[in-house]
Amino acid sequence: MTFTTRPTLRGTFGMVSSTHWLASQSAMRILELGGNAFDAGAAAGFVLHVVEPHLNGPGGEVPVIIATADDPAPRVLSGQGVAPAGATIEHFRSLGLTLVPGSGPLAATVPGAVDAWLLLLRDHGTLPLRVVLETAIEYARNGHPLVPRVADTIGTVQHLFENHWQTSAALWLKDGRPVSGRFSNQAYAATLEKLVTEAEAAGTDRQAQIEQARKTWREGFVAESIDKFSRLPHRDSSGEDHAGLITGDDMAAFQASWEDAATYDWNGYTVAKTGPWGQGPALLQSLAVLAALGDVDLDTAEGVHATVEVMKLSYADREAWYGDGADVPLDTLLSPAYAAERAKLVGPDASLDLRPGSPDDRKPVLPSFAAGNETGDATTGEPTVSSGGVTRGDTCHVDVVDKWGNMISATPSGGWLQSSPTIPELGFCLGSRAQMFWLEEGLPASLAPGKRPRTTLTPTLVLRDGEPVMACGSPGGDQQDQWQLLFLLRHLGAGVDLQEAIDAPAWHTTSFPSSFYPRATQPGGLVMETRVGKDIRDELVRRGHVVTDSDPWSLGRLCAVRKEADGVLAAAANPRGMQGYAVGR
Repeated sequence: MTFTTRPTLRGTFGMVSSTHWLASQSAMRILELGGNAFDAGAAAGFVLHVVEPHLNGPGGEVPVIIATADDPAPRVLSGQGVAPAGATIEHFRSLGLTLVPGSGPLAATVPGAVDAWLLLLRDHGTLPLRVVLETAIEYARNGHPLVPRVADTIGTVQHLFENHWQTSAALWLKDGRPVSGRFSNQAYAATLEKLVTEAEAAGTDRQAQIEQARKTWREGFVAESIDKFSRLPHRDSSGEDHAGLITGDDMAAFQASWEDAATYDWNGYTVAKTGPWGQGPALLQSLAVLAALGDVDLDTAEGVHATVEVMKLSYADREAWYGDGADVPLDTLLSPAYAAERAKLVGPDASLDLRPGSPDDRKPVLPSFAAGNETGDATTGEPTVSSGGVTRGDTCHVDVVDKWGNMISATPSGGWLQSSPTIPELGFCLGSRAQMFWLEEGLPASLAPGKRPRTTLTPTLVLRDGEPVMACGSPGGDQQDQWQLLFLLRHLGAGVDLQEAIDAPAWHTTSFPSSFYPRATQPGGLVMETRVGKDIRDELVRRGHVVTDSDPWSLGRLCAVRKEADGVLAAAANPRGMQGYAVGR
């Protein structure tokens, strides 16, 4: 591989990579003002709420992994909201539902993103809250150029907005057409401004201001509006009208939190992910099994086949073992002995079965739901990939490294404009992450009040000799850790340049239950960019893979920043979709 769409950026001051150029440059502005990587990451996160409203929002969530210049140990910030107190399996069953809807207020977990960004600023930022939020407020108030995909997305749900979600129609339609061009969201600008104003009323101490902003979000006007609006029935993807379950008490009870990262040592590096309340450790399992198999050449049919079969095994274990509060045998799942046993299951032909393992001789339990009997709609699923694996666009990610060596990887998502009706006085909507729970007792990802859904959001931090060297990640739902696996194998395994590894052809499997409504499975499914090559494709079909061709530049949404051996900082970003950009100097 020698082709790259753009150069890997290199410098010594600071580097940012994100899924939208305005977020990248907004983060760089914060570095220029003297802020650190955490100030910059938070600034980018709030800007992403404004400029990618079809892909994330303040009603959504964000997992974050950081390492500081003073403490290189990776830490996870969980900004994943929990199921409301009223979200019981019994309640959903009483409504005649076998799945949590993929959209609408009933599918909402407690918003987690804003509190997480504020907690990050409190504990590791340096700049005043107003400075960090200034650009997001400016874009919301004075407008910003909408990317064309926003209008396209609104067009797919226009009928729903006009007939059922009139508050969304009021914001996202103008003269009977989707908004386009320069767009402002005055209600959300006022929400952010009020948060800052109430924070500053707490005095001049920076941390006290941020704590007041958090309290205002959880217990003040934001929580009051969410409590009131959530009680109103609205149409959801079940085809019926249902009220939501989030109350003011749920808002007040939730706070983002810090926790240890899950890690795996591979090829001289330590790869850090969230715990198994998210899908992150599936990437670590894939690395472990591939290490047991030996070297793979991603430019051959054998290499593509091996990565696909290994990912199937890892995601089968995700389905059987991962979940918030579950007794997850992670040490065993990542052990060399278990990886060696799993590697023996990789045969010459494609497997069409879901094959979870039995760590510590425990029997895996899988959902009994037979996916494929229901159909989704334009409101459901993760915005990056539609049913069948066809790419729609990119969702959100941001990585930052600063001159001091602080590093952050974050994957904001949820609360996109098509997930739930707009709360008019706040200018944003609730998310739909509860669709990742199962309405069946006894599973690791079974629905329960106060529990986090088993999220697909999965940032990555990489260390070498105990020091952070790279932050990376990709939007893409179930595909996130599959696309990241290919990137890590190329960049850290084969030594391919950062941008070249991002640009390289990508593929993923759909041969396991989707995390998104209607939870479909395609046994043997393999989606590939056509750049992979017809000879490789034909060989994979011969091996039994059910191949779906995807556009040449359509899969993978990688962002990455790196600290190189000589201290030089580097960054690269995904060219697909013509939206992600890296900046730095």
